[in-house]
Amino acid sequence: MAASNSENDSKNKVQSSSEVEQPQIQAIRMPTMEEIHAQEVWNNCAVRSVVSGVMGGGLGFFMGMFLGALDNPIMQDEMTGRQQLIYNAKQMGRRSWSSAKAFAVMGLVFSAVECVVEKARAKHDTTNTVIAGCVTGGTMSARGGPKAACVGCAGFAAFSVAIEKFFDRHT
Repeated sequence: MAASNSENDSKNKVQSSSEVEQPQIQAIRMPTMEEIHAQEVWNNCAVRSVVSGVMGGGLGFFMGMFLGALDNPIMQDEMTGRQQLIYNAKQMGRRSWSSAKAFAVMGLVFSAVECVVEKARAKHDTTNTVIAGCVTGGTMSARGGPKAACVGCAGFAAFSVAIEKFFDRHT
């Protein structure tokens, strides 16, 4: 029993010494010059917009590949296996290119508008997202006329706010 008491005492001493060693306030690490330059580059609206456009295009390409693979030809019973393969490859290519263009424009416009509005207002809040969503939705559906542009504006703005609230970026 005496041995277990000495073991407990030594464990308590180890725990108390480790608690004492950790400082409660930690030093602030200053960013390096490379980190500052990288942040300045990323704060450029043109850079941010182009990167968003490229990433949107990549996402659209892969979505088009996936959805194009799910399309079945109407005359499937009359086509040979080789003809079905060629048809599906062409369909995937068309769908990928179309989706890539749409998502690239969507990403570019949304990111550009949000960045410009954020810099103009000097605030980082949900209002920027609403404005960017409205402009993006209106731009994407403008070919359908003014009514379609208004519906696209309202729909994309609402969707943008819902995504913003889901990810809770702005506090």
